[in-house]
Amino acid sequence: MVAIMNEALELRVGNKVLEVGAGSGYHAATIAEQVGSQGRVYTIEQVPELVKAARSNLGKAGYSERVILVQGDGSLGYPDRAPYDRIVVTAAPKIPQPLVRQLVPVGVLVIPVGGRLFPQELLKVRKDDKGRIERTSLGGVAFVPLIGKEGFDS
Repeated sequence: MVAIMNEALELRVGNKVLEVGAGSGYHAATIAEQVGSQGRVYTIEQVPELVKAARSNLGKAGYSERVILVQGDGSLGYPDRAPYDRIVVTAAPKIPQPLVRQLVPVGVLVIPVGGRLFPQELLKVRKDDKGRIERTSLGGVAFVPLIGKEGFDS
């Protein structure tokens, strides 16, 4: 699933990427490899225990300089470092508008949208140079829910 999402993101060397839902830190590390040392990955996680685990994993794997981990409500994005070339998210009931606003024109957002557990649909959202968005379905998926103000209740 990580590979499918990364391919859908159309990652390029030098991209600035926001990952919402750090989990173990693995997905952020794979993104960091693809955007190279010229790129930057910001990952935001709400659950304190996952922040601690991801920070430890990313540090042990040598990614603490290339992946910036922040604790907070990822459903609102991370406006302090916006805009982003690419955004990847865990499952949400809808596409959070704060994330769309933080995406550059011609940026890509990949997000599972749907129910708390099932059904969910993986969407690729492309923002054009005028700020309009185009959605493409990449098929059915099952993800942990995005919690927060623009996600599911915690």
